[in-house]
Amino acid sequence: MTLPPAASQAAASESETLPDNLIAPAAEIFDLPAVRGTLFAGMPKGAPETDVRKHTVKTLRAAFDAGRVKVAEAFAAEPFGSRRTTRSYTWITDCIVHLAFEVATEVLHRLPNPTESERLSVLSVGGYGRGEMAPFSDVDLLFLTPYKITPWAESVIESMLYILWDLRLKVGHSSRTVRDCLRLGAEDFTIRTAMLESRFLTGDAGLAEDLDRTLWNDLFNATAREFVEAKLAERDARHDKQGQRYMVEPNVKEGKGGLRDLQSMFWMIKYVHHTDDVSQLVTTGVFRPEEYETFVQAERFLWAVRCHLHLAAGRANELLSFDMQVEVASRLGYNDRGGRRAVEWFMQDYFRHATSVGDLTRILLTSLEADHTKGAPLIQRLFHRPPQVKDGYKVVHNRLAITDDAAFLSDKLNLLRVFEEGLRTGLLIHPDAMRLVKANLHLIDNAFREDDEARTLFLDLLLKHGNPERALRRMNELGVLSAFIPEFAPIVAMMQFNMYHHYTVDEHIIQCIWNLSEIEHGNLTEELPVASTILKEGINRRVLYVALLLHDIGKGRNEDHSILGARIARTVAPRLGLSKSESATVEWLVRYHLLMSDMAQKRDIADPRTVRGFAKAVQTRERLDLLCVLTVCDIRGVGPDTWNNWKAALIRALYRQTRRALEGGMEALNRENRGTEARQNLREALSDWDTLALAAETSRHYDPYWQGLHVTAHVVFARLLRDLKDNEIAIDIHPDEDRDATRACFALQDHPGIFSRLTGALALSGANVVDARTFTTKDGYATAAFWIQDAEGSPYEDTRIPRLRDTIRKTLMGEVVAREAMKPKDKLKKREKAFKVPTHITFDNDGSEIFTIIEVDTRDRPGLLFDLARTLAGLNIYVASAVIATYGEQVVDTFYVKDMFGLKLHSKVKRDQIEKKLRSAIEEGAERARG
Repeated sequence: MTLPPAASQAAASESETLPDNLIAPAAEIFDLPAVRGTLFAGMPKGAPETDVRKHTVKTLRAAFDAGRVKVAEAFAAEPFGSRRTTRSYTWITDCIVHLAFEVATEVLHRLPNPTESERLSVLSVGGYGRGEMAPFSDVDLLFLTPYKITPWAESVIESMLYILWDLRLKVGHSSRTVRDCLRLGAEDFTIRTAMLESRFLTGDAGLAEDLDRTLWNDLFNATAREFVEAKLAERDARHDKQGQRYMVEPNVKEGKGGLRDLQSMFWMIKYVHHTDDVSQLVTTGVFRPEEYETFVQAERFLWAVRCHLHLAAGRANELLSFDMQVEVASRLGYNDRGGRRAVEWFMQDYFRHATSVGDLTRILLTSLEADHTKGAPLIQRLFHRPPQVKDGYKVVHNRLAITDDAAFLSDKLNLLRVFEEGLRTGLLIHPDAMRLVKANLHLIDNAFREDDEARTLFLDLLLKHGNPERALRRMNELGVLSAFIPEFAPIVAMMQFNMYHHYTVDEHIIQCIWNLSEIEHGNLTEELPVASTILKEGINRRVLYVALLLHDIGKGRNEDHSILGARIARTVAPRLGLSKSESATVEWLVRYHLLMSDMAQKRDIADPRTVRGFAKAVQTRERLDLLCVLTVCDIRGVGPDTWNNWKAALIRALYRQTRRALEGGMEALNRENRGTEARQNLREALSDWDTLALAAETSRHYDPYWQGLHVTAHVVFARLLRDLKDNEIAIDIHPDEDRDATRACFALQDHPGIFSRLTGALALSGANVVDARTFTTKDGYATAAFWIQDAEGSPYEDTRIPRLRDTIRKTLMGEVVAREAMKPKDKLKKREKAFKVPTHITFDNDGSEIFTIIEVDTRDRPGLLFDLARTLAGLNIYVASAVIATYGEQVVDTFYVKDMFGLKLHSKVKRDQIEKKLRSAIEEGAERARG
């Protein structure tokens, strides 16, 4: 069987009917007869080719630009009219190519009596051949000749290309014979795919018919299986490169669930079923009517996104970056509502369509396997004996299939049992079984949810079969999870519009549970010794897994998600079969699931009151253990590189100190004990020093110095201070491998604003400060320790440290004025400008015994810490330490401060003045960064 000849799809000319499926009337987009009349009426007679081309390009450019404006305006008025928009851009391009061919063959290289070999056919291939063009798509052309290319054909092709290039079109082209096409198509699947979608444009129609007939008879019809296998291999490689569909900055064209996946389905359908019409697959039973509608809606949505993305960028851009997400959401008509931004509603729809594309691909592949067009999965070829399955199931192509649909549905609980059987046997669930489950979600009603066996089955899925991640992800994609826990539905495919979270909320939860399972299986013992030990010693797994499943279930509403989530957990946990006390613990964990992370990253855990306050909030060792493991899984589930040694060290230190306090009493946490121990550790580390020098060093510092630093830093400062001269600045910069940061230690004469000067020097060098401690000695020196990372969040390499030291020294010596030098560097990147982070400033006089804690929660940018430190210095506020926690574009800078008299900030008037000045500095800096 062959397809209708491509020549029947010839491009429009005056004698043909104008296409009526465009976003605006075809003649209004590109009036081909009128443009042709203008073009040839003004054609310079007997002029050289350059003048002819110049006139041609000028005429075609005016019509081309006017047509694109018309299409863009009509598309803006109907933002989801994507299919008619892509055909409109195709119509414009067809007209341009047609007229360029006429100029080349009738004016520049007229050939009154062509020979048999002097025939030329122009075809569009690839996406252009399919009639799908985004605003800045490539123009892919095939110039077809009967035999070896003649000088005449070569001249025509060259002149056409010059015209198209002068019009600034991005043209991909090849010149081949029918025989060349057959040979190259057999060797290269990319070429074969492009030719699968060839469409005759102009020239010799017979050549195009010959190519179409030859390809189907001699290549396509006999090679369906190898073509499908090649397309699937391409898809897998593309997904590996682009990342999962849940990544929050997806590639609309190449990403998982994107347009290329839809096109791959289209190619396989055309190659195997010999049709351009996907709706015919409903007639043949491959797709159900509702599945075909899903295909249509996904294609419509994704093409709309791609076209708006091109128009917004003014170029061919396929990456839906953060700044573009806001713009495209606006163009598509999304609005803020329900406490969520328009862009978040838009991206939730995007991810839902991306998921449905995956579902449709599975369905198509199942049909291809059934008629043996696609080979069995590799694992089946390796292991010929499938695992034993329970009654009611069978193994088809190494997947778990259902023996009898009616019998399966006669017991509603089978909608959960099928996932348990999949985990038990290690088999993937057959797509036909998935379709059956998805089509019968209405069976999961209140009675189903309240059924004791259903509860047991669900908890067993979490707890009894190794890693529950695979079952949870499939249950989520099919809607089972939302049907069984309706409160889960709002967060499915929900995107959080920030740079911190790499995944949608539902995928983040599944990633968290996968991390917990990995810890349980002992796969992360070296990396996570504390969490691994907690699980090994024993913990209530039901509570932990359910708490992780529910910890972010309150997101996306106009309320604190922890408070709302706890309220939801109070209802859901008992419904899942947890006891009253277990449910209470789950509720507490959901309510306070950020507490440990916040304490570790936003507070000075060297301050005993921080640990005491945390211990009082936690109250029991059981809660501490559960919260610690949950916190580790939560941070690791944010994204691939979010967890690092810095966070690990903070969480580990807070856990150990709090556990000691809970087991040994709060009195163990006092400054005196820490100070005595620290001095003794220093004496041991400096055993080669004489007694007088050691005594001088251990007596020159105030108590906070001994409590706030590790002995390694005490040793560094002792050596920096030992022979320090007036007006000298001693610097020690070394990697702190335990914390994934570089530690920069400074010793110099004390003076007001020292912290500000140091942060300015570090900011100018491009360093990101993640933690800082400053102290004053009794004999008038300042010691400061900063932990810094480079722009990628990594410690500085040894080769970069000398330059870093030199920049810092020049700034501290006054050779460079940090405030002026920072201005050109303090700029936001384009993709970061779309984020809005409200500023919150709080003062806490209870969180520390001797300091007021100022917490500034705002938009991050390169010079922020310097601006804040400079503002505090100008108000005569002494900064003892700063803790910096960064969450993507958001940062929380916490300062432990005193006033100029060494007292806490008790005056509300003074605090209000400080807040006003800080807000002013933040706004001025933000304005500078936006510029």
